[in-house]
Amino acid sequence: MTSGPLAFSWPLKLANLSLLVLFPIAWTAPLLKAGLLPFFSLDEITVLTGLQELWRQDVYLAVLVTFFALFAPYLKTVGVALIQFGLMDKSTMPILQLLGKLAMADIFLISLYIILLKGIGIGRVETAWGLYLFTGCVIASFIISFLSSRQFNG
Repeated sequence: MTSGPLAFSWPLKLANLSLLVLFPIAWTAPLLKAGLLPFFSLDEITVLTGLQELWRQDVYLAVLVTFFALFAPYLKTVGVALIQFGLMDKSTMPILQLLGKLAMADIFLISLYIILLKGIGIGRVETAWGLYLFTGCVIASFIISFLSSRQFNG
């Protein structure tokens, strides 16, 4: 078995590629099952239905949140994959890391947790499996990026 950074090469590649499938699933998976929440008329809330509601409420904020919650993490994942497979120069890794820092998936998660806490007093709120999947994707993306950065830098 190989030791050192190259030992992570294929597992990192496979893990990163799996995020290209798992992120869209997480965006459509039920995050919360809610009743009587003031901003959501649906029983199940997903990332996409949350964004749809935001598009109805505030278009400018919706553009920002859509970019930073959906496109930025996905573009980062694609960029890391391109570097991992030698299709993009590794010197772009700092740009991808910046893109990852700008990605607001983690802030979106925190917002969901706040909605959960506030929702307890307003109506019935239950976490659903999609929240765990989405949280796992975000954490995995950070770990893969960190390990890939270490691999590419030496």
